[in-house]
Amino acid sequence: MRKNDPCIAVCRFDGRTGWCVGCGRTIPEIRAWIKLTPFRRTALLRELPARVRKVQDAPQPD
Repeated sequence: MRKNDPCIAVCRFDGRTGWCVGCGRTIPEIRAWIKLTPFRRTALLRELPARVRKVQDAPQPD
């Protein structure tokens, strides 16, 4: 894990949103993380907690 990387090593993706249930990022966001500007990383870091809550609070399919 890199410094300031939101990864918590729970790499499973929600099929509806494409967000990782651990960190809230999409696969393209994960791949681009190291290349993002500090401004974009900060903006994304602010979005992630709401994404993770939304995925974790969603009803699970039977």
